[in-house]
Amino acid sequence: MLHRHPILGLFTAVYLAFVGWVTLGPQPFDESNSGLIFEALRVLHRYEATAWIDYNALEFLANVAMFFPIGLFLVLLFGRRLWWLAMALGCGITLAIETAQIFIPGRVSDPRDIVANSAGAILGVVIGLILTARKARQIREAKAAQAAQAARSAKKAQQARARQMAGSVR
Repeated sequence: MLHRHPILGLFTAVYLAFVGWVTLGPQPFDESNSGLIFEALRVLHRYEATAWIDYNALEFLANVAMFFPIGLFLVLLFGRRLWWLAMALGCGITLAIETAQIFIPGRVSDPRDIVANSAGAILGVVIGLILTARKARQIREAKAAQAAQAARSAKKAQQARARQMAGSVR
């Protein structure tokens, strides 16, 4: 699969390294980041439609968004037939990250992160399957038409041999 999609494989590896750096590296939360985050929350609270978004909801949505590309890249890399492997690997990566965070000073392992990250990976796989469904159907239809044509050709050849044998028997 990597030899068929080297660019996608490289891009996936780079993105996984980025996620590893963000989730397993030193906690990047400082005053400049918190000021920006809380300012964004203040803006969201000005409007009734977005007033429900608090820090926990924003963090949850950010985790879903961070793992969405992982699911998408994995299903594109492995192919539609191995969608279940893409889902399992996406969920496995988040479980590994949260387990590793237990042992990293300054990091906090949270079961909600497992849910959010897994949801993001699964959503990425589902969207990947939806985006590739049309092309997959076209490929299946082309293969079915090709098989039907081959079957018709084989049947004609068989009938021609039968006529030829019938003619030589007379």
